[in-house]
Amino acid sequence: MSLNIEDKKAVVAEVSAQVANAQTIVVAEYHGIEVGDLTVLRAKAREQGVYLRVLKNTLARRAVADTSFASLAEHMSGPLIYSIGTDAVAPAKVLNDFAKTNEKLVLKAGSYSGKVLDKAGVQALASVPTKEVLLAQLLGLMQAPISGLARGIAAVAAQKSEPAEPVAA
Repeated sequence: MSLNIEDKKAVVAEVSAQVANAQTIVVAEYHGIEVGDLTVLRAKAREQGVYLRVLKNTLARRAVADTSFASLAEHMSGPLIYSIGTDAVAPAKVLNDFAKTNEKLVLKAGSYSGKVLDKAGVQALASVPTKEVLLAQLLGLMQAPISGLARGIAAVAAQKSEPAEPVAA
């Protein structure tokens, strides 16, 4: 079913609003994927806070025009699914993880921080740990010297508090 001009304007406005807040956009070819598999993919995307949509490429090009994602327009051809997110890693991770289990989804390109990424770049971005994991790792690194010092002091204190053994004469 084709969209009339008002519907097209509404779609472009909706996608433009998502793009305005986005850090990353990833596109993948989805030709031949069954509806049930797409439903699972959409559910995973919602869990990660990723906007996932199949769009007409002309409408997607209009939505990214005059944004930092405009250079991605040259990769918008064929049957594509668009993954857009405010988290830098989540859009790439959602599509990359799904592509590992379903060979019919083929990563095509992406854009992060104004730079266009090829398939390998999208896969590399997807391998970056999530923000929460990175913060936990940073906190662990910050606590390591302090906890090491505390263990050292506790060991010294334990040695001093042990009663001295009698010396045999």
